Amino acid sequence: MQLYLVRHAEAAGGEPDELRPLTPAGREQARSLGERLRDSGVRPEAILTSPLLRARETAALLGRELGLDAVPDERLAPGATADAVASAVAGRGETVIAVGHQPDCSRIAGALTGGPEPDFPPAGSVAIEL
Repeated sequence: MQLYLVRHAEAAGGEPDELRPLTPAGREQARSLGERLRDSGVRPEAILTSPLLRARETAALLGRELGLDAVPDERLAPGATADAVASAVAGRGETVIAVGHQPDCSRIAGALTGGPEPDFPPAGSVAIEL
């Protein structure tokens, strides 16, 4: 399985944290990432996302470019672990996108690859073979 682990795009500040939306720049980051994935031939069977607004918005914009609806999954909420992500994506297809948060994305990528924790800027992504 090919997992594309994505950090949500740039979000506005404010409270409550779970309702922080993407900024205009964040919406463009997410749309652009979706376009780049599509243009590079990525054809996911599923897009899973943290239930927080900024992640759901990121996933929806990716899905618009990739022709899929995103599905919220509590296992991708802040504090997600490599085991939680692996469980969430299991059985979802050969190519899956999972949208989450920092520092979780770096920790999850390091744990799943056995390598160093990569940097994850807003709308950053890494492909991981599971």
